Amino acid sequence: MITYTRSTTKEELEQILALQKQNLAVGLTEEQIAAQGFVTVSHSFTDLYKMNELEAHVIAKDNDRVIGYILAMTVRSRLDIPILLPMFDLFDAVTYQHKKIADYNYMVVGQVCVAADYRGQGVFDACYKAYSSYFNDKYDFAITEIATRNQRSLHAHKRVGFETIHSYVAPDGEEWNIVIWKW
Repeated sequence: MITYTRSTTKEELEQILALQKQNLAVGLTEEQIAAQGFVTVSHSFTDLYKMNELEAHVIAKDNDRVIGYILAMTVRSRLDIPILLPMFDLFDAVTYQHKKIADYNYMVVGQVCVAADYRGQGVFDACYKAYSSYFNDKYDFAITEIATRNQRSLHAHKRVGFETIHSYVAPDGEEWNIVIWKW
């Protein structure tokens, strides 16, 4: 039976990192990326732990195994993961409903991943339902950025209610979409 909860143990954080490692774009073929999607950032245990201390990550578990997760990141984590600084800088410049993103109290979706053998079974949507139930009373919306080549993720996020508010090309040539879920 799959349960949806928040991460509370070292073992759960380690399982998140193991699932993340299996789905990093750098270790996948172009065919796997196109068919299954990917994650971009590799977190350290320390980074994941510090983020979790501010707001616990949402996880899907099949018995004791983490089979999906949505990382919870707040603005307070801005300086903790240097690779994400450009994203936060962009949030300072981009507007949503006539206000800069930085003027809102927002929750950043740090990353989403579902284990390959659980995809297509509603785990992604159920994780986001749990994410909303934990955070919608504290934050105005959830925001993240998704690489355009990650079509599986873009479609899944649109399905649960995210809308693209801005697109840009990073210095490395990767095209990104900033998406918001207004709970």
